[in-house]
Amino acid sequence: MNTQDIADFLSQNPHFFEEHAELLAEIKLTSPIMGRTISLQERQMEIVREKLKSLELRLSDLMRVAQENDSITAKFQTWTRELMLARNDVDLPYILVQSLQNNFALPHATLRLWHVADDFKHTWFAAATSDDVQLFAKGMHTPFCGKNQDFEAASWIDAEQAIQSIAMLPLRIAPDAPTFGLLVLGSPDPSRFTKDMATDFLVKIADTTSAALLCMVDL
Repeated sequence: MNTQDIADFLSQNPHFFEEHAELLAEIKLTSPIMGRTISLQERQMEIVREKLKSLELRLSDLMRVAQENDSITAKFQTWTRELMLARNDVDLPYILVQSLQNNFALPHATLRLWHVADDFKHTWFAAATSDDVQLFAKGMHTPFCGKNQDFEAASWIDAEQAIQSIAMLPLRIAPDAPTFGLLVLGSPDPSRFTKDMATDFLVKIADTTSAALLCMVDL
């Protein structure tokens, strides 16, 4: 018999050690943890402890993620509530970006809309944007996060420090609907927005922003 034959036999005869309990104390193994020879029973306990430790670490990680998500959800709810409390349409974009900054501790936030209704063409958020930036926004299917590569949208932010990282969120009411604006988040910290960061909540922010500001555009 080779080692595989023995392994197969023990697998197919799970009651073997119950019928030969004395072997549990006689079989000796080298412990990779303790660095000495131990019994089979002691080794089984080591394996159980290792699995338990792994499960505890996994549970701790899941709890941390859940707490972070709960915190973000609470901030998102507060921001949405402040949008719903806005009294005038013309004040809504300002409230939107200020509330984003306050609730999510963002250094900078701004936005631009195009195809705005006549009543809002005089406003700061309807300032002219180039065809290039509108085409860029149209081609975005998810928010862009990463290093600021002299994007035109970064110039919309009035900041004393240079914008090192940026998030750009296209505004549209549905995936196949026309893009009518761009929400821009910026930071002097190059690690605040990175190309490998998750964008789930940014997508939700873009969707909510789009729904809130749709009344200001003529599509």
